[in-house]
Amino acid sequence: MVIPTIVQTSTVVPPYPLDQEEVKRSLCEVLALPENKLRPVLALFDNALVDRRYSVLPLSLLRSRRSLTETTLVYREHAVALGREVARKCLEEANVPPEAIDLVITVSCTGIMIPSLDAHLANDLGLRADVKRLPITELGCVAGAAALCRAHDFLVGHPEAHVLVVSVELPTLSFQQEDVSVPQLVSTALFGDGAAAAIIRARTREPQPNDRASILATRSHLFPDSLEALGFDLRDDGFHVLLAKDLPERLQRDLAGIVNEVLVAADLDRADLTSFVLHPGGRRILSALEKALAIDRAHVQPSWDVLRDTGNVSSAAVLFVLDRWLRDQRPPAQSYGLLGAFGPGLSAELCLLQWN
Repeated sequence: MVIPTIVQTSTVVPPYPLDQEEVKRSLCEVLALPENKLRPVLALFDNALVDRRYSVLPLSLLRSRRSLTETTLVYREHAVALGREVARKCLEEANVPPEAIDLVITVSCTGIMIPSLDAHLANDLGLRADVKRLPITELGCVAGAAALCRAHDFLVGHPEAHVLVVSVELPTLSFQQEDVSVPQLVSTALFGDGAAAAIIRARTREPQPNDRASILATRSHLFPDSLEALGFDLRDDGFHVLLAKDLPERLQRDLAGIVNEVLVAADLDRADLTSFVLHPGGRRILSALEKALAIDRAHVQPSWDVLRDTGNVSSAAVLFVLDRWLRDQRPPAQSYGLLGAFGPGLSAELCLLQWN
């Protein structure tokens, strides 16, 4: 039996920290709103439970107006640099040579570049000329989990292969100082830049010392009649956020049934799940997921920690959470966990994990 297995995860953040209090002060200057309208805006930041995020640009430059062309040039430069850094870190920590990679999956939804990020990384990292490439560009926050699911699918058919997943997101470049809509302000309070990588291979025998977690099963789900719930609107000045107010309630209502279907197929019960690697989409999202799955805070604490320390890093965020579990928490060997992320569509991607 072929079991795709995560052997390494790595994360990096760009050099400019964005302290939440500093961002609030800067926003007051930029928005120039009257006091009665400014108070609820600042409350959004206080309620976000984000202490610090990171950006590829200092706060003073984030406030500058840029055309879509200028933003795209900034995105390309820093996406390639961060992707290269996190990929090299992951390969070195896993002791896997670049030429061993058979498929590279790159993930990003916060910018556009052709040739895609994977082509740049193939040259920079020294991947083989016949490496297979899969860029995932329009799945939003769900894409980090989707990349793991697609790596699982590939390895089931190619059990001797190695897959490198690289997610790079620069959502701070989407700041729109003239857009004071609630979705845009929520985005400004939550999102941060960063990159994450993972190496996955298959095993057909007992776990090896460097195996971290096995992916036993995957599940994709597209929620019906939910296209307007989440996404981006691309305009002349860049991305503008689309976010339905009832998004947490939709997830809370439907998620338990989807998870139960995954467990039934694996002949497991809800009680068998003792850890949850959940996308830190925000305070309301995480609280809704806890209620939907009837889980205690301890079972999902790394998600809250990532939200506090780096904000929502879009598709990379769930990989940041996975890295926290693997480096800091290390659940008991042979115990089961669930990895899940959610994004535009409205969609969900789930991985049933067994820790090694």
